[in-house]
Amino acid sequence: MIETQRLILRQWSADDIPAFTQLNACPDTMEFFPSVYSQEQTQELVDWCSASIAERGWGFWAVEEKVSSDFIGMVGLNDFPRDIPVKQSHEVGWRLLRTYWGKGYATEAAKASLSYGFNKLGLDEIVAFTPTGNVRSRKVMDRLGMTLEPDTFEHPRVPADFEHSTHVLYTIARSSYEQAL
Repeated sequence: MIETQRLILRQWSADDIPAFTQLNACPDTMEFFPSVYSQEQTQELVDWCSASIAERGWGFWAVEEKVSSDFIGMVGLNDFPRDIPVKQSHEVGWRLLRTYWGKGYATEAAKASLSYGFNKLGLDEIVAFTPTGNVRSRKVMDRLGMTLEPDTFEHPRVPADFEHSTHVLYTIARSSYEQAL
């Protein structure tokens, strides 16, 4: 478990499933994905996230707002997918319920994840990626002090004819993270 000023990043529970299903079925939240997720796809993702955390002690955590104890989304770290055609590293990622956008929660939780990656796991670099048009996520990456890499790439798990198949990659090295503190 990781605590920030306003959030708790923790292992998943069965109580998170209804809100996460709602999140993954929301067209606004899933705008840059080829489709929304079904309840079954959401359950598979939760099972995978939960198993990753149980096995390694880290992954994409469930995020809870402290003041309300409400589940608000997922944020965390993952091994960078091997089929993506860019340098390999670890990624930081986030997905929050629409209601919680614009409150700085993604940035706060992602900073805690970066800290965990650099300070607990000893990583040298962490990356993030998103479709080129996902301005909201790109702003979070900028606020995290990440650097935009010059080349874009076609995401291999996204249909080539999908309008958001072209992605950008952001990186942050341990040294840059430490200087930004």
